[in-house]
Amino acid sequence: MRRQLAAALLAAILVAPALAQPQEPFEPEEYRADNYRAPVPVTLTGARVLTTAEAEAIWRAKSGAFIDVLPRAPKPKNLPEGTVWRDMPRKNIPGSTWLPDTGYGVLPPAMDDYFQRGLARAARGDKAALLVIYCLADCWMSWNAAKRALAYGYANVAWYPDGTDGWERANLPTEETPPQPRPEQ
Repeated sequence: MRRQLAAALLAAILVAPALAQPQEPFEPEEYRADNYRAPVPVTLTGARVLTTAEAEAIWRAKSGAFIDVLPRAPKPKNLPEGTVWRDMPRKNIPGSTWLPDTGYGVLPPAMDDYFQRGLARAARGDKAALLVIYCLADCWMSWNAAKRALAYGYANVAWYPDGTDGWERANLPTEETPPQPRPEQ
């Protein structure tokens, strides 16, 4: 009995520090459907995960299509006449295609089609073309979108988890780019 108690106590002592360590977010099997601004996993099965230096090298070599998936609030349809609406400007990696609202956990059919058509244009119809997908740091939208691109059959998907936050921290250039028009626009 004493040996069992001692073994259990020893196991608890050895396991406790591991449990007290902050755990990395695990890579879920499905798309993330809430709390999109939260720590992201360090992996995405099937995709290459890029550092800022790797993303910069691809950008400088012009060897990949950069896809920004940061969401953007649409102009409300029922604004009273005379109301001024100003879209929030978005500075992203120069040359990027901005496909807003395509990183949600569930996409309505029209948005799913919009994302597929946007990726096909960016990849020039080549499912082997390198796609670099990003938004902001700690943004599950880019993780979801990269996972979805893999599900569409793209074979060369890179996920840049630091997004424009990491890009700007490295003092790399950004440019204001309008989004590709969404289906409802």
